[in-house]
Amino acid sequence: MRLSQSFVPTLKETPADAQIASHRLMLRAGLVRQTASGIYAWLPVGFRVLKKIEQIVREEQDAIGAQEMLMPTVQSAELWRQSGRYEEYGKEMLRIRDRHERELLYGPTNEEMITDLLRQGVKSYRDLPQILYHIQWKFRDEVRPRFGVMRGREFLMKDAYSFDLDRAGAVVSYRKMMLAYMRTFERMGLKAIPMVAESGPIGGDLSHEFIILARTGESQVFYDAAFEEIDYSPRAFDHRSNDDLARFFREMTTHYAATEEKHDPAAWDRVSAGRRREGRGIEVGHIFYFRTKYSKPLGFTVSGPDGRAVHPEMGSYGIGVSRLVGAVIEAGHDERGIIWPEPVAPYRLAVLNLKPGDGRCDSLCEDFYQKLTGEVLYDDRDERPGVKFADADLLGLPWQIVVGPRGAASGSVELKRRATGERLELSAEDAFRRVT
Repeated sequence: MRLSQSFVPTLKETPADAQIASHRLMLRAGLVRQTASGIYAWLPVGFRVLKKIEQIVREEQDAIGAQEMLMPTVQSAELWRQSGRYEEYGKEMLRIRDRHERELLYGPTNEEMITDLLRQGVKSYRDLPQILYHIQWKFRDEVRPRFGVMRGREFLMKDAYSFDLDRAGAVVSYRKMMLAYMRTFERMGLKAIPMVAESGPIGGDLSHEFIILARTGESQVFYDAAFEEIDYSPRAFDHRSNDDLARFFREMTTHYAATEEKHDPAAWDRVSAGRRREGRGIEVGHIFYFRTKYSKPLGFTVSGPDGRAVHPEMGSYGIGVSRLVGAVIEAGHDERGIIWPEPVAPYRLAVLNLKPGDGRCDSLCEDFYQKLTGEVLYDDRDERPGVKFADADLLGLPWQIVVGPRGAASGSVELKRRATGERLELSAEDAFRRVT
């Protein structure tokens, strides 16, 4: 993308209403713009990050056999009355009526709808287990939306739902999803800690939330260093093996982890001093096993092996896709701007032409731009070098190639790694090899 032809409205000053680092930097770097209270438009650079995060989430869901689908954002109030949640959910739910005065709602979650869809198409235990998911925009009418995309009213979520014949199968699905979550966050360059959580309005008796470690996080976190040492890769744990999943779950649940609200000093004392870790964290995902909380009131049964009707055991699993963009920034930034991990960066490389119009500078920059099509943000603007350096650091792409007339005359460029600040003078060929 040529910056001279792009819509990347960076800001020099921080907007007064931006209270946390990710909100400030997303506005300053031109990733988003607020259109109403708690509602944001995703501008081109921000949208690229959102899509990359979404794709990693999708690939890890697919890897455990979950099937992608798409459910409507608008749902029937009648389904929610059948489950008993329509009135109890509260004012966070946006309730609407169509022209025929039918009661509808803008879905904050989809347990009722997915249960209804499965009860229409699944009749026998032979059709189970099933795990289905979708990635969809949600709306919850927060009393005080704040912190940008971290606590907005409209947000992009991945919701998955599992259906099993019995508790044993449901626990396997739960563990399988937990493993997928840990791999998802690891691929994004994030360290996640799973913690026992309250089920809230979704319900259930088994629940974990996933906390991303970030020095500017919203919660104080206490955890065992063991979480930093676990290998989540397929070579360590095979999601198709129940024994591997049981071993993985033991690893996740036997080590101490708690937020400040649930911190237990007595249990903390039993963790050896050398393994105690403290930090700040941000919740980015939540998983629930809630037995027959929705299948029973909605009358969803299957014929069991003995011919008797059985209510399937269910779980639901959410990841805040748009919230993750903010969480990644909270985990990786400095006083100059964002520091993107390579897997989620909008572009891998910024090419800075310090003298547009100079034949050698233009030729070298064009060469990088053409060879790395789709992963280069080419700053070809007629701007001072200081402006280009500041914007490159603000946008936080993993690599910067700086092309000036003095180096270009001899075919050399400066290669900078954003995360470390390391700078090297290299030939154009060597720089190309480094970034590829």
